[in-house]
Amino acid sequence: MFESTARFAFFDYFRVPYRIGPFPCPPGRHALRLAGTDGPLLTWPAAGGKLARHVVDGVPIFAHVVPGRPDRYTLPFDPGEVMWRYWSEHYLDRSHLRAALVRLYYLLRPAIPRPVQIRLRQAFTKVQEQSAFPAFPIETALHDFHEWMFQLVASFAGRPVPWLDLWPGGHTWALVLTHDVETAAGLAGIGPLREIERSAGLRSSWNFVPLRYPTPDEVPAALRAEGCEIGVHGLRHDGRDLGSRRLLRRRLPTMRAYADRWHAEGFRSPATQRTWELMPELGFAYDSSYHDTAPYEPKPGGSCSYLPYFIGTPGGPGDMVELPITLPMDHTLFTILQQDDATVWLDKAGHLRDRGGMALILTHPDYAGDHRVTDGYRQLLDKFRDDPTVWQALPHEVAAWWQRRARSTPVLQPTGWTVDGPAAVDGAVRFCTPGRPALGNPVS
Repeated sequence: MFESTARFAFFDYFRVPYRIGPFPCPPGRHALRLAGTDGPLLTWPAAGGKLARHVVDGVPIFAHVVPGRPDRYTLPFDPGEVMWRYWSEHYLDRSHLRAALVRLYYLLRPAIPRPVQIRLRQAFTKVQEQSAFPAFPIETALHDFHEWMFQLVASFAGRPVPWLDLWPGGHTWALVLTHDVETAAGLAGIGPLREIERSAGLRSSWNFVPLRYPTPDEVPAALRAEGCEIGVHGLRHDGRDLGSRRLLRRRLPTMRAYADRWHAEGFRSPATQRTWELMPELGFAYDSSYHDTAPYEPKPGGSCSYLPYFIGTPGGPGDMVELPITLPMDHTLFTILQQDDATVWLDKAGHLRDRGGMALILTHPDYAGDHRVTDGYRQLLDKFRDDPTVWQALPHEVAAWWQRRARSTPVLQPTGWTVDGPAAVDGAVRFCTPGRPALGNPVS
């Protein structure tokens, strides 16, 4: 349907069909046009410009912006860079002072009594609340940008634009249940959360720390026998796994050995510490250490995404799927922010459902003694367990689907548009038309 002089990351992400080939375009720019025509052109910068924060129709844009004559179909930024800066959190001020404070916190934390740690975190929220972006608990900037781009492309094309649906099997959103087992007490306290899931007929993922406490082989084996999934939660839960490439490479063989032992396909970093450039070296099928919005975490930020994405360079995809945490963590919600009930969970899950997103929750058996955690978790599962539109999936299933989807594309056949590739069996083609939202639940 389209042809482009270069990769167009927005189309790659939403699997809009196009081909790459040379045709005349303005100097220093890439261009897109309807295939088989001489124009018009949708253009964007090939390189250069000044890195800045701009606002386009109320949506914050972080990218290298190239000045030029305004035009309806001339973008002053590369949409792929905009998306990458959100996903990788490269819009943040990465000051050496902040990084040093995080490292100091994790060095000192073992010597700080737990009640004192919590009081420090609660006090620090007053500082963190001063950050207006990303908003908490819902930040829509990236998905508003996606919608803005869809409307621009549909207007440019003058016809419905096909793209590959976000979820398989006719589902319109996803619910993913995950747990981090941080301590031996958490290992002993798996029962209450798992029992809530059993009563709802749902499965979940459990991430264990290899060298912080002994994990008898029968524990992950029993969970797998119930249809659950096992993941690796760092090596020692000391916040140092991703501190440097040298340290990561020293620790990685042990983490990989436990991954093989537990049949683990995924990773989550302790305290969701994350370094974009190092994540692919972990060698897992997926990571789940990023949040969509996380102003109150030890490492604040957020990818602003409530959809999966690939970890890679600005110019290309990666091999590791990122599954961002999109519902606030139990510890943050109930211990740090002192919420009384699950209203935030329920409201945000409803928002994610309406926008066709992924509701990925992280709870800890270590905190299941707090009735707000167990009561809230039960409320959440009871509300959505029978929703016919939801795909209740394990993390590795979502990652595998995202890989299949990335290798598939809509194609036009004599009978209409169909899916070509490994997602053909359960994927579907959707369309964006001018003036109508492309994303979100089509039945809501």
